[in-house]
Amino acid sequence: MNIRLYVIGLFVSSLLGGAVALTGYKLLYPNREQETIEQKQNNFFAPRLANLRTDSLFGSNLPVGLNFVQAAERVRPAVVHIKTRYDQAASFQSEGPMEKEPESDDWFHDFHGFDGPLKGTLPRESAGSGVIISADGYIATNNHVVENASSIEVVLEDRRSYSATVIGTDPTTDLALVKIDEDNLPFVRYGDSNRLQVGEWVMAIGNPFDLTSTVTAGIVSGKGRNINILKDKDNLQIESFIQTDAAVNPGNSGGALVNLRGELVGINTAIASNTGISQGYSFAVPVSLTKKVMDDLLRFGSVQRALLGVRINDVNAQKAKENGLTKIRGVVVEDVNEKSAAQAAGLATGDVIYKINDQFVNSSAELQSVVGIYRPGDRLRIWFEREGEERSAVVTLRSSSGNTFVPKPKSEKTINIFGADMAPATPQERKALGIVSGVKIIRLSDGRIKNAGMRAGFIITHMDTQPVGSAEEVFKIINASQRAIVVEGVYSNGTKGYHAIAPY
Repeated sequence: MNIRLYVIGLFVSSLLGGAVALTGYKLLYPNREQETIEQKQNNFFAPRLANLRTDSLFGSNLPVGLNFVQAAERVRPAVVHIKTRYDQAASFQSEGPMEKEPESDDWFHDFHGFDGPLKGTLPRESAGSGVIISADGYIATNNHVVENASSIEVVLEDRRSYSATVIGTDPTTDLALVKIDEDNLPFVRYGDSNRLQVGEWVMAIGNPFDLTSTVTAGIVSGKGRNINILKDKDNLQIESFIQTDAAVNPGNSGGALVNLRGELVGINTAIASNTGISQGYSFAVPVSLTKKVMDDLLRFGSVQRALLGVRINDVNAQKAKENGLTKIRGVVVEDVNEKSAAQAAGLATGDVIYKINDQFVNSSAELQSVVGIYRPGDRLRIWFEREGEERSAVVTLRSSSGNTFVPKPKSEKTINIFGADMAPATPQERKALGIVSGVKIIRLSDGRIKNAGMRAGFIITHMDTQPVGSAEEVFKIINASQRAIVVEGVYSNGTKGYHAIAPY
């Protein structure tokens, strides 16, 4: 017998025996050795990733190589530079769109032009951005970009320059619609911000620090963000911002946030910063809300807000326990207003709303954003939980006045008086501003009205102390006078104005 072979055989046999014993031990006692977290994750994702096509991770419609060139080329010509000027009278009457001074406990800022107007100063200029949304010259931007401006200049990417008119503004969403007189313009197509996903690539396009047509990229960092930057006396502000880490700075305000297909998904509005310049995060008004506001301003001249008529709060673990909820989700109704849409539909204190139509809502900001795209009289189906039971109800939304009235779309029939398109103030405008009569300046071009310092949106109530209610009356008074005429009126934000029309 070969002793060498015998020893090797014994060694191999012992190894095999040990392996068998070890295997048997693990089979008999499988839980003695715990898997690591990494192993658990790998075991969970391995079979899923094996069957997942790589291109489906990013979507099949993105440009080859995940670059931003195609979208940038498509969108840049439709993002404009908005330059505003503020006369001394306007800056004394209103603070205008001032940037907040940095504070240790306040990180959120609008990013209007870095040379913004200051209260009580000499005339100054400022700058922001805007997005052309139709070929005939309608432009979406922020309210704080154009608010109280004495004149607005829009400069296209190809350097063409136009005087712009404010069609309407909505401070509760910080949005505004302006127009230039031009046709066949490039415009940005609306996307779907509801389908936008956290982690998705987006681009911000605007004019930071007067650097025109600047493109930056980032990802969607969050949705439905409420940063408490908008203020409204009736607490009707809507904040449900898209949060991104695309670099934006003063001058980007009102610019475009687009996806990689070049579709508009938001209007850039604010940044998180304690210095007033970019420190990582920016916030945009979602296009779902922007579309509705733009349509309202175009059709009615003001936003038609629809309300549920409830006071709500986010659901957390404590509130879920207090209300006996089966899941931590939705928003809890803290109170129901009298004669509100919610009361008429049978909603009650303690109900937890988690779905509106086909859209789930998990925060107060999300609910406000969803409801904000509807008008009074619109019907919604709301899903809610009450005492552990899931229910639904059909709600007919109401206005802040408790009714379902929506005015007829405004007429485009205006009369041009000395370079200004004018029309009588609507009943809604007269009621909101507390005036008996007035004539609104719809659009302005060169002429005696513009030379007097009046701006689009100004409502003339008196001329030489005489009340006026039609464009014809304005014309007769100006045409018959041989001296300067004192004009009294009010802007849509309630600011009174006094001007003098010089004689010819």
